[in-house]
Amino acid sequence: PALMSCPQVQRALLALTVPLEMLQAVKGRMLQAMRKGLSRQTHAQANVRMLPTYICSTPDGTEKGDLLVVELCQSHVRTLWVTLLGDGNQSPQVMYKIFDTPGDIMKGKGEALFDFIAQCVRQFLAGIGSPQHRLPLGFVFPFSCRQTRLDKAELISWSKGFSCSDVEGKDVVQLLQSAINKQELYHVDVVALMNDTVGTMMTCSMGGEPCEVALVVDTGTNSCFMAEAQQVEMVEETSGRMCVNTEWGCFGDDGTLSDVLTPYDQRVDQESSSPGEKRFEKLVGSLYLGEIVRHALTALAAEKALFIGSSVAVLRTKDVLKTQQVLEIIDNEEGMAKARGALEALGLRPSERDCCRVQQICRAVVSRAAALCAAGLAAILSHMCQSRELERLVVNVGVDSELYRGHTRFREILQSVTGLLAPECTATLLPSVDGTGQGAAMVTAVTLRLAAQRREVDRLLAPLRLSRTDLERVQVLMRREMELGLGRESNANASVRMLPTYVCGTPDGTERGEFLALDLGGTNFRVLVVRVAQDGIRMASEIYVIPTAIMQGTGEALFDHIIECIMDFQLKQDLMEQVLPLGFTFSFPCQQLGLDKAVLLSWTKGFSASGCVGQDVVHLLREAAQRKQHLGLKVVAVVNDTVGTMMSCGYDDPKCEIGLIVGTGTNACYMEEMQNVGTVEGEQGRMCINMEWGAFGDNGCLDDIFTDFDRLVDEKTINAGKQRWARAPVGGGCAWLRLPGLCPGRFEKLISGMYLGEIVRHILLALVKKQLLFRGKPCPKLQNKDIFQTKFLSTIEMMGMGMGMAVLTVPLVRGSDGLALRQVQAILQDLELQASFEDSVLVREVCQTVSLRAAQLCAAGLAAVVEKMRENRGLARLAVTVGVDGTLYKMHPRFSQHLQQMLRDLAPNCTVTFLQSEDGSGKGAALVAAVACRGAEPRGQPPLSPQ
Repeated sequence: PALMSCPQVQRALLALTVPLEMLQAVKGRMLQAMRKGLSRQTHAQANVRMLPTYICSTPDGTEKGDLLVVELCQSHVRTLWVTLLGDGNQSPQVMYKIFDTPGDIMKGKGEALFDFIAQCVRQFLAGIGSPQHRLPLGFVFPFSCRQTRLDKAELISWSKGFSCSDVEGKDVVQLLQSAINKQELYHVDVVALMNDTVGTMMTCSMGGEPCEVALVVDTGTNSCFMAEAQQVEMVEETSGRMCVNTEWGCFGDDGTLSDVLTPYDQRVDQESSSPGEKRFEKLVGSLYLGEIVRHALTALAAEKALFIGSSVAVLRTKDVLKTQQVLEIIDNEEGMAKARGALEALGLRPSERDCCRVQQICRAVVSRAAALCAAGLAAILSHMCQSRELERLVVNVGVDSELYRGHTRFREILQSVTGLLAPECTATLLPSVDGTGQGAAMVTAVTLRLAAQRREVDRLLAPLRLSRTDLERVQVLMRREMELGLGRESNANASVRMLPTYVCGTPDGTERGEFLALDLGGTNFRVLVVRVAQDGIRMASEIYVIPTAIMQGTGEALFDHIIECIMDFQLKQDLMEQVLPLGFTFSFPCQQLGLDKAVLLSWTKGFSASGCVGQDVVHLLREAAQRKQHLGLKVVAVVNDTVGTMMSCGYDDPKCEIGLIVGTGTNACYMEEMQNVGTVEGEQGRMCINMEWGAFGDNGCLDDIFTDFDRLVDEKTINAGKQRWARAPVGGGCAWLRLPGLCPGRFEKLISGMYLGEIVRHILLALVKKQLLFRGKPCPKLQNKDIFQTKFLSTIEMMGMGMGMAVLTVPLVRGSDGLALRQVQAILQDLELQASFEDSVLVREVCQTVSLRAAQLCAAGLAAVVEKMRENRGLARLAVTVGVDGTLYKMHPRFSQHLQQMLRDLAPNCTVTFLQSEDGSGKGAALVAAVACRGAEPRGQPPLSPQ
């Protein structure tokens, strides 16, 4: 009733009450200000600075060792010795000492301040008899700094009564380290600088679940949170998450809080040492709450709503009403008595009604502070939820606040209003215990732990990270093996066999007509008709099934079935009366002896038809056509998929003279000068050479880039370390044949999709063994061969288009958002691997390292090819197109980019264009037939056997 009867008090309370709709608006403005601070373009103009702290991880409980902390406080310096036992940080051992700061130090020379801090450290260490081993020190420096590393920070501006000269704009870590060195404490290293807000977050991360947000509301206010690192644009080359210090005390300095400010707030601001600055802090910080109440009471007294008959001149004196008194007055039980006592101490004679009204003003001021803090906190939580693309964010919030700890009303409003403003988030508020001291120790400990882990990870991955020199040497070796493979006498000693294909031309655009293509490479095979006209290519095809009984029966039955399917297709396409040239893609190990002659070396893929191995498959097809009295079959070419890829792309681009396959396997072909092909008679023109480069390195020339992980993969394959070849009689002559039971070669095991997942699996096992991954816990499922499929590399890297491990010191490469890393966690969870956020970042780094090496090695091989072609033709610069196919090239998000970049570096005199193939095995085979029928007879014959 005392309030209801006084309109002046009602107006004051209304002015100090921020309705929910306005709190929603404040939250939205805070979000906008945060985004402005995160953006490189707008950061300089931002009031909410969003400063990177270079803290990219929270404690995991394994931290241990002795740590030194020094904290610069408003009136003293505190030094701490903290011992962590690696027990989940449940029972840190702490010793500390407080040194009062002389008043002249705070406003004197900067050198004197840091010398005083260093002297405190020396006295503290002498007092506890510390050992002389290296001591890492964490420095709590509660002022606004521009940090560029965890151990490098320039002071932006002093506050809290400090104004030491010659410090602003300088690296305070270096200033402290220099002062410590002057004290001859050479074993003490300053490894991390942080403010009290970050320390709060780190202490609340010490038990159980990590804490990712911190809120400080004391004399001033601030907050920090773990942001998605890709959004922290002021930091280059980082991944995962990074703690951002919002410096939100300056929120509203641009006028965005003008509709929240009351006349009381305006007067507090005008009387402050920094008018117009830190408007948000002046609304919520405990340094100012007493002053807001004082001005409200002064205004009400002037309106005769309070202290009638008393002199109120005392209320015009700054700081006569302390925030602590305000907090005592709002108490339900003793608040009225506290109000009377405080007012009477000022010489006022308050009535019961005055005390009641003063209590309500105090409650309104404190409640508003809590509600505005909640709006800011809700903005942070919603930002985290949105940036991580979560339906619901569940997070711990560390709170260091006398208001929060000691006053139920503040705590309840902060919790409830946060829930109303961010209903998509579940936040558990945890009171911090010594955030500045133990928190600084935790930052320092995590720094050391992750720095040690980073060194070990780098050491383990170093053999897979190839230098430019390494790749240039691979290029030279590939060129040497190519020359050996082309030479008639040296071919036997080459790991790159350089097999002639008898394809002596690429499409030139004049090809016309209808051609058949047969694509046989598995239990299903295709028959196609390809119509090549001036306006392009049209195709029709049908898939036929080969029953298991026929696959494993006789060769006659198999090829009879194939002919029957061809006849069925021709009948359906009304082609029975025509004799069409046919290109035959036969995807089994063969030795080609002519454009239309290929000897089967071995069956694979479940085939075992008898009477075929060692026979010319074109001849077997022709015999079957005769048995079926199908005279309209004219097989003019048998090709592999690599040549088909080149020819398919060659129709669209006449400069396409290279074919590349990078899928489950890898191979390349290119147009070589006939005069260089010693394994075939003839000097004129060019011939496509099937390099079979997967076997590159089988002779040991790549052993020094083969890592322990590659050897583990190699040892698990048949005929480890090589492909098997033998010289054998074929068709009255003699040729090198690749023997049945062969395995892919060493180069293929470094590049192809069949093996990259296995390489990654072995690396992950090594990381687990070294306790660098999954906290060293056993991973039984990861022991299974082929459990980590190569498709996981593409999926994982597609989720985060970047590199690097989230480390607490110097980050590496800008990476993906939190959603991507949670999806990595989901993939690992399917493998029964319980991965933390940091585990996911490390797994991604391993995948990126392995796939990057594969792309760069492929580029080195291709560089040898294009440089040889350029030199063959006597050109200063070669322009050529590569027709490319294969799931690794097409589906991996970065493989093609890395390949092309490295190729430009290794072959700077070649302009290479890449063209993805469409149906190289079908369309490409038909185009081989079309080129063969263009009028040019295949040139070159196998050399006569010396026998």
